[in-house]
Amino acid sequence: MKNILFVISGPSGVGKGTMVARLASKGELIFSVSCTTRKPREGETDGVHYFFLTEEEFLRRAENGEFLEYDNHFGSYYGTLRSFIEEKLKEGSVILDLDVVGALNLKKAYPEAVLVMLLPPDKEALKQRLIHRHSETPHQIEDRLARVDYELSLQDKFDYTVLNDEVEKAEEKLREIYQQEKNRA
Repeated sequence: MKNILFVISGPSGVGKGTMVARLASKGELIFSVSCTTRKPREGETDGVHYFFLTEEEFLRRAENGEFLEYDNHFGSYYGTLRSFIEEKLKEGSVILDLDVVGALNLKKAYPEAVLVMLLPPDKEALKQRLIHRHSETPHQIEDRLARVDYELSLQDKFDYTVLNDEVEKAEEKLREIYQQEKNRA
């Protein structure tokens, strides 16, 4: 069986980070550490949650073609290092937590990637999740919510969609999809 890139995506606040952490914690998937120019949130560690780069360093790496995908999202750059993915795929299957645009860009660069969009129960649930994580200003929360309809309109470009209304149920469905795709590879 070949190792796969398993991408969890969806709107801000849908639970991508939670699902990726739960799936990676079992040891069968390797977490892909992305790069970003945003400031670390409380509890985040460089090289563990993200590689935190200056904008100058990020743009230099982008210009050198070092990213499989990258995008400016809510005023900060985010990207997936090609070298990191290639190295980790030698060790096992890799799981990524990407925004919707990043996931679709990664699929262009790596067509074999399996894209799963997490769907929220509704917009109000997203808003409450964003408020309760205490990492964005009210203005930033509104900016993120303004993108939801656009992001959800792209779900037909994903290989799978999973409703994240109950964490355990969504996690189980994601594991089923991963096993199915891993067996197919």
